[in-house]
Amino acid sequence: MDTALKETLAGWAEEYNDPKYFQEDPIIFPTRFARSHECGEASLADVEISALLSSHLAWGRRAMIVRDCDRMFEEMSWRPYDYIMNGEYRDEDKSLHRTIKWSEFAAICNRLRDVYSTRNSLEGMSDMEIRCRIFGQKEDRKAPNKKISMMRRWMVRDDGKVDLGLWKNSDKKDLILPLDVHVYAQASALNLTSRRQKDIITATEITDAFREIWPDDPCKGDFALFGYGVNNR
Repeated sequence: MDTALKETLAGWAEEYNDPKYFQEDPIIFPTRFARSHECGEASLADVEISALLSSHLAWGRRAMIVRDCDRMFEEMSWRPYDYIMNGEYRDEDKSLHRTIKWSEFAAICNRLRDVYSTRNSLEGMSDMEIRCRIFGQKEDRKAPNKKISMMRRWMVRDDGKVDLGLWKNSDKKDLILPLDVHVYAQASALNLTSRRQKDIITATEITDAFREIWPDDPCKGDFALFGYGVNNR
């Protein structure tokens, strides 16, 4: 990566790692619970569950994502851990968000209840455990697990700006960039990857490119790509 590109990406990351650009983004929901957690009004599990469920709905237009996350937490009476452990879930063959139905939401809640019955936090779970045990998906070693990576970025990065930094036993240098079609297109345009597959290898390759700028915090590059998107509409 040449010096000019590094400087441009670093500048975008500094500029757009700012809450004012994420006021209509699904991260507002775990942020709300994190603030309540600081005041002793919510548990770490409340924050984790809100991050996991918000990231699961994070595809499509941001306004639609926020609307449907709001509906989801209204259903939970804004007490996600209590709702999960109560065991009574909205289970309908109706859409919660795009193709995600309330019945899928209920199944995830039920699996979360099983997980929290044996552990206090999701932090120590691997991506594959979250994928299979919570989301009920098949094992796939090539999957980029974008939603899980997004949740991890929120919970681990700790610069006190946008992300929450509540998982203290995880290291942000080990995070993988959340890879979706938009991130892939932006990274390809910047020549951060030449691969065509949108898989975990590509996500890792883009993350490694950002390590040249932020060796201890490569997912700061996510904000640089956000900046690229803003400046190249």
